[in-house]
Amino acid sequence: MPPAAPAPVAAPAPAAAPAAPAAPVSTGDEGAYVTPLVRKLASESGVDLSQVQGSGVGGRIRKQDVLAAAKAAQAAAAAAPAPAAAAAPAAKAPALAVSELRGQTVKMTRMRKVIGDNMMKALHSQAQLSSVIEVDITKIMKLREQAKGAFLAREGVKLSPMPFFVKAAAQALKAHAVVNARINEDEGTITYFDSENIGIAVDSEKGLMTPVIKGAGDLNLAGISKATADLAGKVRSNKITPDELSGATFTISNTGSRGALFDTVIVPPNQVAILGIGATVKRPAVIETAEGTVIGIRDMTYLTLSYDHRLVDGADAARYLTAVKAILEAGEFEVELGL
Repeated sequence: MPPAAPAPVAAPAPAAAPAAPAAPVSTGDEGAYVTPLVRKLASESGVDLSQVQGSGVGGRIRKQDVLAAAKAAQAAAAAAPAPAAAAAPAAKAPALAVSELRGQTVKMTRMRKVIGDNMMKALHSQAQLSSVIEVDITKIMKLREQAKGAFLAREGVKLSPMPFFVKAAAQALKAHAVVNARINEDEGTITYFDSENIGIAVDSEKGLMTPVIKGAGDLNLAGISKATADLAGKVRSNKITPDELSGATFTISNTGSRGALFDTVIVPPNQVAILGIGATVKRPAVIETAEGTVIGIRDMTYLTLSYDHRLVDGADAARYLTAVKAILEAGEFEVELGL
């Protein structure tokens, strides 16, 4: 029997391959070595190393190269124009319904004829002109915003900006009687009124009507608000009486309620002045503060005083307007509003 073949000797397991040496950190395409410190600095500075030309041996990027690249990027950003603000959506034109009166010839209503005759008489029997002043009513608008909720609950009427103007106008009339007067042409005399009966121009379907707040100079904001709402409601519901439309010594027309910046309003018959209130518009304005002169966004409006120059001089008109402006801009109505 042949001898058994010797058992095969197992080949020794190959030794583990030595770990490959760490590849040098490179900038990418150039393959230049970058130290961890330089790479960290580039990351913190927002520098793209692939865009940096190294000044070291073999094109090696150094710390100084990264700092120079960061400084150059900052300079370029500062010189670049600021990005334009996103444009606001374009305003769309309103859909306007064609008037039923277009192409018609109709008889003038009695009301329209009376209004027209009175305006013609007033305009052609007086030496009328107008003065305009700009008023910052920012404080008034803030007070109204703070008080309107409690005011409605307490008084039962909404608090609009109008009563503030009526209150200021009435206060100023007490100090400037020449604006609250009437010329008696036949007698050659002047009557300076001892009360402020203020007519409020109200736009109605029948035309412009002017109900009168009797004794407005003795009313507070709540009283003026209630009287205004009551009279305007009667005009629009056709329940106004002749007595409520007569006896005005001064008139206020709020043309700004329909968007007009200001208007050269016509002085009514038997009066010597009328105050026009323009639209309230937010715009930049110069403001004097304790720290100096600054520019801020303010609620601004124009007040126009049209007056009969036979009695009221330009200086009188300016003094009256300045008084109204001072009252409105001071805005000392907190007590009346319960603030």
